[in-house]
Amino acid sequence: MPLSLLDLNFGTFPGWLLVAVLAVGFVGLIFGGDALTEGAASISVNLSINPVVVGLTVVSIATSMPEMFTSLLAARESPDMALGNILGSNIANIGLILGITAVIAPLRIQLRLIQREVPILLVVTALYMVMAGNGYSRAEGIFLLIVTVLYLGFVVRWALTESRDSLAEFGETAKEEAGLSTPKAAAMILVGGGALAIGAELLVGGCVEIAARAGLSEALIGLTIIAVGTSLPELAASIAAVRANHGDICAGNIVGSNLFNIILIGGCTAAFVPFQVDPRMLLVEFPAVLILSALLLVIFKTGHIVSRREGVFLLFLYLVILSCSGLSQQGFIF
Repeated sequence: MPLSLLDLNFGTFPGWLLVAVLAVGFVGLIFGGDALTEGAASISVNLSINPVVVGLTVVSIATSMPEMFTSLLAARESPDMALGNILGSNIANIGLILGITAVIAPLRIQLRLIQREVPILLVVTALYMVMAGNGYSRAEGIFLLIVTVLYLGFVVRWALTESRDSLAEFGETAKEEAGLSTPKAAAMILVGGGALAIGAELLVGGCVEIAARAGLSEALIGLTIIAVGTSLPELAASIAAVRANHGDICAGNIVGSNLFNIILIGGCTAAFVPFQVDPRMLLVEFPAVLILSALLLVIFKTGHIVSRREGVFLLFLYLVILSCSGLSQQGFIF
């Protein structure tokens, strides 16, 4: 699979070099996601953009960029891998990342934020599943991108109606956290974007070749290795938020990232390369994403806290879903 930026032929690589390529790809995604997030957040603060809007949009979009690059690149050669990356990332964000962060420290949830986002996430996830029945057309991809614009408009409008006291509180916090000048932040965004692009190409190319050699389903590779790898920025951001006692930021980032994975990344992928959906994904992966999204409402409302016990349950559920997904993709069930 020749890559547009690097023009590498992974078919000629020995096994150990493919493993090294995957490692470099992961490092590029982690570094790129962190750099892009830091740069975007600093510019937002320096330009006096509402920090609430930054948290729900800029941070979520920035940490979702690995999924964006990887899905767009994979769509050219393997639509199953691109869709597997989107669904697998959403499953990992809730089951793995939220589970790990809750085990580290129970998360306090601000329902005034979550009550708006989680219902929207549920509706969007169900709609994405319905669209999958006949495959994703270019028109449906464009529709999802329009939904992205409408959602961003909703968030901005909601943020502008916040009370002055709340805005002042968030503003002071943002000023304390701002650490880069605007030129440096812009440079970080450029460097982060480049690292993400190269990391994604290495990761996709290496995984496609490994899948071909091992005889594994490319959808399964997208649902596991790539999905977890591209979700690492969300994991790093969530752990940092938990350590700073900002559980609501962690939950908001996860919900926001899952939303953008579907409407922005799913929309861009379908608009770029319309594709059909493997029917097996409608039996395991799509229902799993929908069930996990619905569980967020239940978990977030339970005492307004995601407890360690609930974190362990999410991790267990994640392993069960991965096992069922692997068995389904290999043809052992369904």
